[in-house]
Amino acid sequence: MIGLRFITSILSLSALASAFTTTSPRFGLLPASSSTQRCMSAVAEAPSDAATTAADKIRNIAVIAHVDHGKTTLVDALIRQSGVFRDDAQADEAGERVMDSEDQERERGITILSKNLAIQRDDVKINIMDTPGHADFGGEVERVLGMCEGVLLLVDSVEGPKPQTRFVLDKALKKGLKAVVVVNKIDRPAARPEYVVDMVFDLFVELGATDEQTDFRVVYASGLQGIAGEEPDKMAEDMGPLFDAIVDAVDPPAVDSVEPNALQALISNIDYDNFKGKMGIARITNGAIKAGQPIALARPDVAKKTGRLGDLFVFDNLGKRQVEQASAGEIIMFSGMDNVEIGDTLVTNEQNGANAAEPLTPIAIEQPTVRMTIGVNKSPLAGREGKFLTSRMIRDRLFKELDRNVALQVEETDSADRYEVSGRGQLHLTVLIESMRREGFELEIGPPSVIYKTNEETGKVEEPWESVEVRVPGDYSGAVVETLNLRKGELQDMGLEEGEGMTVVKYLVPTRGMLGLKSSLLSSTRGTAIIDSVFDSYRQRIPGEIQGRDKGSLLAFADGGATTFGIEGAQDRGKMFVKVGDDVYKNMIVGIHQRPNDLEVNVCKTKALNNMRAATKEMKTGVIAPVEMSLDACVEYLNADEILEVTPTLFRMAKNPEMFGKKGGKKK
Repeated sequence: MIGLRFITSILSLSALASAFTTTSPRFGLLPASSSTQRCMSAVAEAPSDAATTAADKIRNIAVIAHVDHGKTTLVDALIRQSGVFRDDAQADEAGERVMDSEDQERERGITILSKNLAIQRDDVKINIMDTPGHADFGGEVERVLGMCEGVLLLVDSVEGPKPQTRFVLDKALKKGLKAVVVVNKIDRPAARPEYVVDMVFDLFVELGATDEQTDFRVVYASGLQGIAGEEPDKMAEDMGPLFDAIVDAVDPPAVDSVEPNALQALISNIDYDNFKGKMGIARITNGAIKAGQPIALARPDVAKKTGRLGDLFVFDNLGKRQVEQASAGEIIMFSGMDNVEIGDTLVTNEQNGANAAEPLTPIAIEQPTVRMTIGVNKSPLAGREGKFLTSRMIRDRLFKELDRNVALQVEETDSADRYEVSGRGQLHLTVLIESMRREGFELEIGPPSVIYKTNEETGKVEEPWESVEVRVPGDYSGAVVETLNLRKGELQDMGLEEGEGMTVVKYLVPTRGMLGLKSSLLSSTRGTAIIDSVFDSYRQRIPGEIQGRDKGSLLAFADGGATTFGIEGAQDRGKMFVKVGDDVYKNMIVGIHQRPNDLEVNVCKTKALNNMRAATKEMKTGVIAPVEMSLDACVEYLNADEILEVTPTLFRMAKNPEMFGKKGGKKK
């Protein structure tokens, strides 16, 4: 009988782990398909008891860094060396970059969504939050830092601190968090750890860190090799020194009370489960909570939303484990409150909340700087592919995104079939558009534009500026400087980087000038430029227009299908976007003109059929392969009088019928 009960328990736990695995993973919830689902068996095997971990045996940390400095690879090494996987076979099945579980994350090679996991080091539970390194997803970082007592600041052993290192570190220091500095990629041949540590110290001082914060612990590591050490020339064979630094240097959660009436837990994220519905994620600051108890969601000066807690979970390895109760210091996920929102404080509602604690201050998120319009696809070729076509469907999807994406804003416009979406940057918005495209939406996208604001003290209009750093071979540094000067940039610094011989150019550039800059720089430097940018500040608006694209567009002369004969004649005028057989319509952009003005070309033209021998019969030209345009490239290409048509399989650009002829276009 004992053996039968044990087998039954294991089977029920496996079913539970499968039931709560969502297809939209956040905070460590891996997709319900592919090999990562099978790795959840390590979670299913964990015992599901009601015992809680004492606060002094918990460490809550966030991993922050500049993009491509190795955060996710380092977290992978920590996972593999903490016993999450049963054996090497299961670890190999999980693959590399386990935490980057979204398709777009793996394709783009960046972290987009913050995710959570929990690992055990001896008797200490370490809750680790993997955060995005790109400034466009800074809202994810700001939200996560409220659940931490410390951060792992990763810095490349060659590149040192970068613009986005400064951005994420500034957020952490302002919250009073202590940092463990990890000099990653120490195995690179050009590594210069002493120089990098000095640069990090200077950055701490420049950002106004306290004496306690500047006295940071330094660990040298190689996430790829899975090794770490206290000295760059004395590396251990595993990540043990980093684990020890986390336990020793990061303080346990500060708890004032564990009494149930003292319950305070700030909601920092929202997830959705197909069976449980909307679920809140929070760290318990004070008090304790039990499954099924009366609770309320409170905000300062706002009426409480009351209800009863459903199921209660804590994070365990790569997934979550159901528990009956949890106390201060733990990071929890709970169901039962469909009206939960990010920024709410979870408090007790026992005795109608007579002895409930006060709500915590909601999360402060920086305002967006770039906006675009998203609406119904109204092109002549609309409705051929998508499943979701109407304005109601688009509206519901955009406002649903606001539940999770706190840095995003959606507003109605004068048009009933178009919505204004604002975000931290162009990448922030294109990731949303790409997600909707893959879900089956057809959309019409307007060109990106910056968000101006009026200074209340001076009454002057201000615009956002960005700090830009470009690393490029010395031969192309002149082209970079020329391009940034044309974009009204201000040179801040320029010099030769030690080790790899790259020239580093630092500028302050208006966000208006950043729109379309990446493709321009890559063209002028033959793809060798490495561009990093981060929001700097709002400054007085520069009068006049900023030069954007310096070439016009080739426009389709008529509706129809592109032919070999038509493309052969048009490709002499510039580079083509369409291939033989593609459907086109009048004023659709079919290529880049080699001159600044727009030009209509007839790509649907067919060769006349007669019995006369043409003088050019023996001349073989052939069709040149078209330029492949991604979503990001299309958005960067758009001028103010152009729009982008997005379908599940195609991107088409065209002149905006409402603006055609007003700016740079040919009048009808």
